[in-house]
Amino acid sequence: MSLLDEVVSVPRRTMTLFFMIDTSGSMMGNKIGAVNDAVVNVLPMLDEISETNPDAEIKVAALEFSNGASWLYSEPKLASEFVWQDVTAGGLTSLGEACSELNTKLSRSGFMQAASGSFAPAIILLSDGGPTDDYKTGISKLKNNNWFKAAIKVAIAIGDDADLKVLEEFTGSNEAVFTVHNIDALKQIIRVVAVTSSQIGSKSSSAGDATKQDQVVEEVKAQIENIDGAEAATQVDSSSYSDDWD
Repeated sequence: MSLLDEVVSVPRRTMTLFFMIDTSGSMMGNKIGAVNDAVVNVLPMLDEISETNPDAEIKVAALEFSNGASWLYSEPKLASEFVWQDVTAGGLTSLGEACSELNTKLSRSGFMQAASGSFAPAIILLSDGGPTDDYKTGISKLKNNNWFKAAIKVAIAIGDDADLKVLEEFTGSNEAVFTVHNIDALKQIIRVVAVTSSQIGSKSSSAGDATKQDQVVEEVKAQIENIDGAEAATQVDSSSYSDDWD
């Protein structure tokens, strides 16, 4: 057998997609139902992206927060192995605790310990209101976290009552905040953001390229033009949409 006949398997790096989901009482009903449905339907898409990417595998982690914060699984799972457990709504909005919990896991001793190395993660925050705890302390911890600094960060504001300023503090820019006003828009925007973030986040960057964050934002902006009931937060002041969650 010649050296050319030998097949060497090169370990792929890992890109973890984080869902941070507000499960407070105001999410009860169709909102939380739409989130559950959207994530279930996007997981096979993420699996396909992972399977066809020679450089990186995609893993998924999900953190829900209401009266406190908890992970759906104790470690990130491959999209093919992530069995979604429907979340239910009730309670307050402990965003600060969620941010502190995320900060702990964005570390080599937490979720970023892939032996083959990790791409910066992608983080999707979904919320329909404002935090009821000390969110500033939690966000401050994240701002000093190198994994968070490098991460793709997108926030989905669910309805008119979502606190856009808080979501902007999380992402670092109002350009990365998108608002939805109905069930179908919520489902579509979760799919668009999750797929786009995974596709871009799991690729190696080339010198001179726009940052992955900027690439994701621009791509999502282009796609939401075709989603009725979705808009960039920068457009909300002139919004012609009204909430409809029936």
